[in-house]
Amino acid sequence: MRVVQQRLPNQDSNINRFLRNKISDLDTDKRVLVGVFGKTGAGKSSLINAVIGEKNLLPSGSISACTSVMIKVEANMKSPKYEADIEFITKEEWKEELWSLLNFLGDNADQGNDQDEEEDYRDIDEKLSAVYGEEWRNKSPEDLMDNKYFKEIPEFVQSRRKILTCESAKELSAKCAKYTKNDSEDGDSNRKRWYWPLVKCVTVRVPKNRLLQHVTIVDLPGTGDRNKSRDEMWKSVVGSCSTVWIVTELNRAAAEKETWEILKSASSIMGNGGECQQIHFICTKSDHVEDSDDHSAAGVRALILKKNMKAKEEVNKEFKKLNKVKKHFSDDCFKVFTVSSKEFLKRKHLEPDETEIPKLQEFLQELNDCHSETLNYVSGAYGILSLIQGARSRNMAGSTADVCKDLEEKISHELEKVRRPIEEAYMTLDKCLSEGVKNSESSCDKVLKSILQPRGVKGSAVHKTLKCVVENGGVHTPKKKKPINLNVKLASCLTNSIDEEFKKTFPNERKCGAFNGVINTFSLDTEELIQKYKDVELQLIFLKTEEEKIKTVLNKTIREYKKTVYKSLTTTIEESMQDCYQQAAGFRGKDSLKNMRDTIKQHVHSLKNSMFEQAKDTMLGQLRSLKVFILKELKETMQKSIELSLKTDDYSLPDFKVELAEVKKHYNALKKSQEEEIPQI
Repeated sequence: MRVVQQRLPNQDSNINRFLRNKISDLDTDKRVLVGVFGKTGAGKSSLINAVIGEKNLLPSGSISACTSVMIKVEANMKSPKYEADIEFITKEEWKEELWSLLNFLGDNADQGNDQDEEEDYRDIDEKLSAVYGEEWRNKSPEDLMDNKYFKEIPEFVQSRRKILTCESAKELSAKCAKYTKNDSEDGDSNRKRWYWPLVKCVTVRVPKNRLLQHVTIVDLPGTGDRNKSRDEMWKSVVGSCSTVWIVTELNRAAAEKETWEILKSASSIMGNGGECQQIHFICTKSDHVEDSDDHSAAGVRALILKKNMKAKEEVNKEFKKLNKVKKHFSDDCFKVFTVSSKEFLKRKHLEPDETEIPKLQEFLQELNDCHSETLNYVSGAYGILSLIQGARSRNMAGSTADVCKDLEEKISHELEKVRRPIEEAYMTLDKCLSEGVKNSESSCDKVLKSILQPRGVKGSAVHKTLKCVVENGGVHTPKKKKPINLNVKLASCLTNSIDEEFKKTFPNERKCGAFNGVINTFSLDTEELIQKYKDVELQLIFLKTEEEKIKTVLNKTIREYKKTVYKSLTTTIEESMQDCYQQAAGFRGKDSLKNMRDTIKQHVHSLKNSMFEQAKDTMLGQLRSLKVFILKELKETMQKSIELSLKTDDYSLPDFKVELAEVKKHYNALKKSQEEEIPQI
């Protein structure tokens, strides 16, 4: 379409400006995200390497993974090189984190620690020692921000990204190590510093990889992060994944608490708060066999396949017990794979298909094949060329008034059809939220008790945990224990009240569509009008492609906006609690635990008759705004398109008859393929 743009006349007419904007808007670069969760040692790196056919890309084995760094893997379609794009947190964010980490160590230096707290101390020590060696001890955050500590990474100081370029995957993996891993026993005496604590995200680009052409695989930390910037990115990416892979070792798949906890804690962000359509539970190291009496190749193979089948049954049973997760995902969304990266590469006992790696490759290929942006581009080009040819036509004057009248009537009728189900959904959610407000007001004491006075936890441990909670805006993410989020807990009755209806209103499955798929049913019946008004066929084709485009844009916008709508309940509670957290964080000394507890209790009790109602009103206000936006966009977009296509002539536009015929062929082929394939991503 660049050629078309170059041939357009330089006149500053409405139609010329419109055409240039339309061509500039054509986009094919939207990527589908596949998120990968799993604890260290579960085989995530080996799995990703095997699936994308890059054995040495992500390091695996004995090197300890840094769980705070997100790694995105995608295709490099512009260069034959392997690249890593390293994004750092800002200096201000690191200084704030330093203050928080050193404060935690200082406040609790003289108190006894249980095993879980020792993990937190080790985590902080590991993080600070990675960047500073032993030099961080007895120094202030201001001292540790001296540029002398960041000589190797001037990009961090200058708030720039660092780009690494290599000839091979192995070379890139080695260069990336200090930004993604922590291994003080690596044996490389020259490597004195590890910079993963300063890294927000690393994007690795693999040259010309067909499985990653439109897909990005994201190796995700299991939970959020103490660092606010990394935590926000984690939530954003998790909420944007169309599929999530949960990776664990087969031998412990059904019983691995940490893995299931990851799924439970992220389910609302992925489901109603995100756009995840499928969860793949991937059991790795499926070739591992112990205590077999039959050591023959056939005997080992039979035992492996039997174990795999049993593991799938046990994992599916475990998933059916997860009521919290099933509020967001049905059984149909959940699939179990038993894979062996080792067998896939060596083929000692299993055929490649039996390792199930090819199934995952096929899944990624399907995501690429049904990538909707290609069709969107061709559809847009088809519409633009039809508009140009139509504007050059001189024989449509007689039909214009009649067809415009028909179209205006059709727009009014279709907008009313869109309005009704949106208002019905609003009323249903209003009713659910009213019930949620009542439940929130009656149960907030119980919720507070679970955080302020947890069972079986001694006072000193409660003090340390609660101190972290109030200093971090109601949130604490321990190293190995479950994350604590008082804001989410307080909002839980509200979210529970709407989860089922919200999922029906905003399903993540593309074939359904929001508000019972009403956006997809909006139609000006241009095919029928073409039969009636043959002399404006090209203009009506343009209107058809514009209708398809606005529906696609609206569906995408709704998918994004619904995350904000769902999150608004917790966000409103969080904003209402901030003054309380700041006050509680200021207490020191003998009665600080009691003072923190009393401050939080009094604050919640004083606000409970308004805070939950306010959260409800905020969500409903956003739903009303969404309705206004949808109706306005549909009406104004189609009216503008009618104005330009049926009420504007421009005989000076070039002739693109040949190009139109060619694009029409591609458009028809893609539409036919779309109808035969799985729903578009």
